[in-house]
Amino acid sequence: MKPISHPWDGVCENGDIEARLESFKNSKPVIIGLYGLPGSGKSFLLATLRQGLDVDDFTFYDGSDIIAAVTDGGLEGFQTLDDEEKTHCRERAIMKIRQECDDSGKSALVAGHAMFWNEEEETGDIVCTQADLRSYTHILYLDIPVEKIAEYRRNDQKRSRPSVSITHLAKWQIAERQHLREVCRSYDIIFAAISPHHVSMNKLIPMIRDFRTHTEDLNTELAEQQLDKIMSGGSETPETVLVFDADKTLAPQDSAELFWELVPSIHNKEGEYCPLKKLFSGPLQYSYIAFRQATMLCEETIDDKDYDACCGTVAQMIEMHPEILDLLNFMKGQAHVRALVLTCGLKGVWKRVLEKVFLSDKVKIIGGGRLSDGLVMTPALKATLVARLRNLHNCYVWAFGDSPLDLKMLRAANQAVVVTGEEYKRSTTMNGALTKCIGTDGFQPRQAVLPCYARPRLDVTQLPLVQLTDYFFLDSIFIRRKSLHVLHATDRPVAKLLMTPMRDGEVSGPALRETHRRVGWYLAVEFYADIIGLEKYPIRHVQGYQTDGHRLFNEKETLIVPLMRGGEPMALGVNDALPLAMFLHAKVSSDIKAKHVQSCNMIVLVDSVINSGKSILEFVQHIRHLNKTIRIVVVAGVIQAQCVSASMIAHELCRFRGLSFIALRLSDNKFTGKGTTDTGNRLFNTVHLD
Repeated sequence: MKPISHPWDGVCENGDIEARLESFKNSKPVIIGLYGLPGSGKSFLLATLRQGLDVDDFTFYDGSDIIAAVTDGGLEGFQTLDDEEKTHCRERAIMKIRQECDDSGKSALVAGHAMFWNEEEETGDIVCTQADLRSYTHILYLDIPVEKIAEYRRNDQKRSRPSVSITHLAKWQIAERQHLREVCRSYDIIFAAISPHHVSMNKLIPMIRDFRTHTEDLNTELAEQQLDKIMSGGSETPETVLVFDADKTLAPQDSAELFWELVPSIHNKEGEYCPLKKLFSGPLQYSYIAFRQATMLCEETIDDKDYDACCGTVAQMIEMHPEILDLLNFMKGQAHVRALVLTCGLKGVWKRVLEKVFLSDKVKIIGGGRLSDGLVMTPALKATLVARLRNLHNCYVWAFGDSPLDLKMLRAANQAVVVTGEEYKRSTTMNGALTKCIGTDGFQPRQAVLPCYARPRLDVTQLPLVQLTDYFFLDSIFIRRKSLHVLHATDRPVAKLLMTPMRDGEVSGPALRETHRRVGWYLAVEFYADIIGLEKYPIRHVQGYQTDGHRLFNEKETLIVPLMRGGEPMALGVNDALPLAMFLHAKVSSDIKAKHVQSCNMIVLVDSVINSGKSILEFVQHIRHLNKTIRIVVVAGVIQAQCVSASMIAHELCRFRGLSFIALRLSDNKFTGKGTTDTGNRLFNTVHLD
């Protein structure tokens, strides 16, 4: 077989064709190639499709007619050309079709030849050009039994066809089909082998209509519509959504592997046990086109009735993790919490799995597997839907996944849980992928080891363990959203007095640090005492007898943490009010270690100004990883009002119990200081450095 070069090695020697292809790069119309052995019925099928498809949307071409139209002397003249000249004519033909589609806005169906193979030759001659492959969006291969093709060839009244043995036709068909299947994946072409049942069952015309309209943008739109419909149902607007991957997350099994073990596939004849492994490890990787191609593999291999039966059989082979099953069952009585499965696998299988455990009414699925599902799920789409849950539906999202394909979804969620299965079953590349992204942009996932005796991933300090049935974990999921507890002195006369030197541009250095210290002491004695309370302790009265004195409660079990550097002066004032408390400087949240909170029941985070609240959120999340119950109080001179009321940061912070905010003033001004207006620079006389 004569090899075809790589798609990017230079399309052809003809500069005009190359230039035209470049000009078309950003406007590729839908062009569907119809291929099959000579005599397989391409022309007849093209005529049939012409009767069933709307001529306002589609145009139909016989490749030989177009070649004749662009060649001097027509087909007879074409036959006299050498191989290079024939290639140029074929390229001009497909460019003519592409130009007409661009001008008309229609999609095209083109009947053509991929390979010619004389029986006396050892290999076939590939005549499908690179211009063809860079123009087609889909290729349908007529997978007709070779005995039928031999009969068609013998009975063809319109043209004389040379006699070819059935053995050679079979070899030719396998080589041509396999070559097209493989080369399509290098050119982002969706390939499908179609058999007579596709036509007889009236599946081909809906399939072609779907080819014309289905794009990645439409795919996203359809998935978002499904999500919005799910979220609009129910008796209560959801506050929290649990989003699960399916395969090897809900259960240790992979539905696709089980499915393709059951399905008698033509791909087994081509040396493929599970065709998806070869597909996703190839040039398409895990793209939208790859998952559309996976759908077409399923469509060409099994009909709808057998597909449904096979999904039912696979579902019976899947056993969900008991811990996840308990979590989902616990959710049944919680109207403010929803669960959603986003699966890149077979929706039909997981629908039946959830029916089997009586959860189908509570847990909804978005996914594909068949054209009738309307969409395909991709890793990128999972992340898009999680972001939509957060940003449009204002939900707090917990995401559960097991592999690198889930990382985009996990990173888009508020909370991420990596499901760690047994070592011989789980993803071998997940450790490396996690190592690269943990800590990036605040990504701090945890892991649930299922079953419990499996070995955790990585180091548990890097990827902390979580028990899905643990009381505190369940409480953090099912807690209802409340307003943040915020105390402030904005409208009090004392705030106006204390704020004056803080806002005075002439005050800086030691004088400004002393002002911040006084503010810290004031906020501690005025508001912190309201939150934490006072305790009595014995003192000697000035008149000589013992009496009761008062101090802030549990000073010795309190840790004061200034967020460096701007929080230090105010934190020293807080320390004046709690002289027995521990004091720990922290530039980043990880500066707080487990040993620092072991003997504490209260942490006071102190900063001079809180703008977005992002840093505070990182500190609170980190502290909650170290200790689930410790009380946290945030003290600041100025807090931007939205970050504790209406922002996404506020939305996330309000999930944490035992969290309070104290401020001298709440501000509606979103201004962020820089240089001479930056509080840290003013406190330490470094305005000239910024």
